[in-house]
Amino acid sequence: MENLLNPVIVAVLLLCVLCLLKVNVLLSMLVSLFVAGLIGGLPLISTGDEVSIMSSVIAGFSGNAETALAYVLLGTFASAMAYTGITEILSKKIARVVGGNKWILIGILLVIACASQNIIPIHIAYIPILVPPLLAMMNKMKLDRRGVACTIAFGHKAPYIAVPMGFGLIFMGIIRDNINDNAKDFGWKVTVGDITAVNWILAVAMFIGLLIALFVTYRKPREYKDIQLEGVTETEDLTLKYQHWVTLAAIVVVVVLQIKFGSLPIAALGGLLVMFIFQAVKPKDIDEQLQGGIKLMGFIAFVMLVAGGFATVLKNTGAVNELVTSAISLMGGNKWIAATIITLIGLLVTMGIGTSFGTVPVLAVLYVPLCHQVGFSPAATIVLMSAAAALGDAGSPASDTTLGPTSGLNADGQHDHIWDTCVPTFLHFNIPLMIAAIVAAQIL
Repeated sequence: MENLLNPVIVAVLLLCVLCLLKVNVLLSMLVSLFVAGLIGGLPLISTGDEVSIMSSVIAGFSGNAETALAYVLLGTFASAMAYTGITEILSKKIARVVGGNKWILIGILLVIACASQNIIPIHIAYIPILVPPLLAMMNKMKLDRRGVACTIAFGHKAPYIAVPMGFGLIFMGIIRDNINDNAKDFGWKVTVGDITAVNWILAVAMFIGLLIALFVTYRKPREYKDIQLEGVTETEDLTLKYQHWVTLAAIVVVVVLQIKFGSLPIAALGGLLVMFIFQAVKPKDIDEQLQGGIKLMGFIAFVMLVAGGFATVLKNTGAVNELVTSAISLMGGNKWIAATIITLIGLLVTMGIGTSFGTVPVLAVLYVPLCHQVGFSPAATIVLMSAAAALGDAGSPASDTTLGPTSGLNADGQHDHIWDTCVPTFLHFNIPLMIAAIVAAQIL
């Protein structure tokens, strides 16, 4: 019973229940983090130097501040692109390539999503730019957007788990460094090559989940209303004009700056400056585009800020350490039980924090020695750590893996973040990930 009152378990379960009941995500996170802090013994407000719930929330904002700024700037960039009319032209050209075949469209979105993580690491920057103009075509195809959400989420997640390029190299570097830092006492030394050699198992498991989503769960047609999007105009003239060429140049600048500096805010700001300086957006309309960017992505930016506060509150309660420590007694040296508990705790922590990258340092301190003690090999530990970090990211209401697809698919207000993105991705990716990690840990 004591374990059930652990702040991590209470907070994540409360967050999930509130979200499933369609309580606003931001409000759900705020309520959950305050409940977690109170259960964890933190005061509401600091009266001295002690850590409080409010001080933890405010301190946690900095962890996701760059991501939040990136969302607002990318939203502004998307709004400015729609203003120039380039998005409508791009959607028309894609429509010609697709030719009414939904599988070609899904294939194009999958390739772009994968490339955004590894080949051209712009992360979710393309979604609010590319996806909204395609919604009318999806409606004609009666394409179930839940399957599209799974496709985009797969493209954002599986490549960085398995491919050591772009964000994948960053993720694997974090896994490598944290395993090595916490395995000095028993001499483990893993490399990115070691991680690549085993993490393909997790990517294959996710691919199986994607196939089930597309060919079984969401194969049937689904009706959507045709709603004209604000800022998107119907045009039959596909000739590229001056403002369109400037916009294409701005896109190139965004990609180049992201690759060079690894910063989405810098990349998005660079693209906006190109559009403003060369007047693809007229000076009198700049304020309108900035407001449009906040309207488009501002809510998501605030969700990411609060997610950082949520994570800091959980850390400051010491609940993660307590959860892992109490779970050790349940393992009894059994590898099957140990692997299951390790992945479940990873799921709980990541669902709350909303980032697989940020989960690794939190869990590695306890997981790596624990895996060695239970008898897992370095390869098995890599799989368990990678899966534990990735689990929950696909289904978390506060993850960019889910917020990204929703930002594009819900441009016309017909795609629910929780029921149409979070629940489908949770079911089709987290279950295969858990099964693959638990089984692989027994073999490796």
